[in-house]
Amino acid sequence: MFVMIRALTYATLFIGFVLIAVPARVLAASGLTRPEEIGLQQVAGLLVLAAGGIIVAACVLTFVTVGRGTPFPLDPPRRLVSSGPYAIIRNPMYAGAALAMSGAALFYGSWWLLGYVVFFFTVTHLFVVTYEEPTLRGTFGEAYAEYRAGVARWWPGGV
Repeated sequence: MFVMIRALTYATLFIGFVLIAVPARVLAASGLTRPEEIGLQQVAGLLVLAAGGIIVAACVLTFVTVGRGTPFPLDPPRRLVSSGPYAIIRNPMYAGAALAMSGAALFYGSWWLLGYVVFFFTVTHLFVVTYEEPTLRGTFGEAYAEYRAGVARWWPGGV
């Protein structure tokens, strides 16, 4: 239960800052406001946003139940997480967050917000390559090497 509380705390901080506060500032700085009418573009944006949110929630739950840890790098899972969304790609939480923000960009019709998604994804990719993957190699050894060989980093079936 304590692991779940820690995971929800970290996830709330991540979501609150990266997926809500910063995008809200980007939208405010660009002068965009909520569309007056909800059309097909907004519905599509909400569906994409919801899909990303569901992926992130599934990742947090998988970290807690399978990995016995949290998404926070300083409180990581104790076991290698390679099931659930992690059986499809190695970084589904970041992909889900980018998907959710892309849905918001679609909803608002904001190129600025889409630019933030590109920035987020670039920073995330650098973090994954320079910190996460070496740390996972050191922590889980051969099990991580096998997982990495069979599951793509960002796109199902990709490299």
